[in-house]
Amino acid sequence: MSVLVNGSPTEEFKPTRGLRQGDPLAPFLFLIVAEGLAGLVRKAVKEDLLRGIKVGRDEVDCCLLQFADDTLFMVKTPFPMFLQSRRFSGFLSWLLGSKLTFINQR
Repeated sequence: MSVLVNGSPTEEFKPTRGLRQGDPLAPFLFLIVAEGLAGLVRKAVKEDLLRGIKVGRDEVDCCLLQFADDTLFMVKTPFPMFLQSRRFSGFLSWLLGSKLTFINQR
């Protein structure tokens, strides 16, 4: 792994530990991951791999809400796409070390 400093990559290093509770870098790293997730979801919607739900009077298409350290996926999708999103979310859960809860509503 290497880090960009003033646009130039540093020497590569191997990370050996995760972040400790209260680490001042934690919020910034979380934001980087959250932005990456939002980008992946936008790309999946654009390529018609995920379909959000219509919200409000103007029927705004919405499939991802993020607030603080919570992320809510709201997808309306056929079963094969659902299975693909479950695989992705399993990977995401492993990556972030978080728990995912699925709620099926018709």
